[in-house]
Amino acid sequence: MTILVTGANGTVSGAVLRSLPTKDDVRVLVRDPGKAPPGYEVAVGDLDDPATLGEAFAGVDTLWLLTAMGPQAPHASMNAVWAAREAGVRHVVRLSAIGAAHDAPTRNGRLHALSDAELQASGLNWTIIRPAFFMQNLFGALNGSILYGATGHGRLGLIDVRDIGDFAAELLTNPRPHTGKVYTLTGPASISLDEAAADLEAVYGRPVTYQPLSPDQVHAAMLDAGAPEWIAAVSVEYAVAYARGWGDYTTPDFAAVTGRAPRSFLDFARAHAEHLATTPS
Repeated sequence: MTILVTGANGTVSGAVLRSLPTKDDVRVLVRDPGKAPPGYEVAVGDLDDPATLGEAFAGVDTLWLLTAMGPQAPHASMNAVWAAREAGVRHVVRLSAIGAAHDAPTRNGRLHALSDAELQASGLNWTIIRPAFFMQNLFGALNGSILYGATGHGRLGLIDVRDIGDFAAELLTNPRPHTGKVYTLTGPASISLDEAAADLEAVYGRPVTYQPLSPDQVHAAMLDAGAPEWIAAVSVEYAVAYARGWGDYTTPDFAAVTGRAPRSFLDFARAHAEHLATTPS
């Protein structure tokens, strides 16, 4: 069984690759073969260019479909679904977005709803994963004793990307029981970043205070970090929605499939203390 992993150099697909039990029969799709993760069969192609996908998808049984966030995402997903149909791919596991729906409060969520619907109507076997706010989004958010965040005082079912990788690996290696299912992945608890700051106090052994950023500050910070205007604006849409409590829930989906509880924020913070802080602890 050949598994094709798209977005192979990204945070989530990297976690998926690390969680798969073997590198055998795993193919990675990259635009630049010189940047491919080592040890895997490499396919060169670009989801934005359907002419590059035929050979890359040939002989693939199961597809991990991840598209980059942006207004072009439905185009990339459409090309991948068509290439999968043409190649006879048996199952597509697609990474969608939390709360993807035609009435989602973010453009990203509405675009993902379009791609989800297209896959569901494609005639292919499919499974869709909709993960909550990534704990890894907080990398670099701790400066000295201040944790900066964009979600106001809203509570969120934060999830560790390592758990997304573990969950996806389970589906990719045994997709049949998950055909036609949509899973929403969260952590074990819905917490505010005020509570996250309290966990960080335990990790660093010093007081940590949460400082919310305003929408204008979120927008400016994203642009300063080099994000395109569209990404910065959609990040503000998410920030406003989360501050209003849009992400305040958890689901049992992760534990039901994997047989274990998802990692807590404290577990995550202990494992990634050096990445959370922008200054030495």
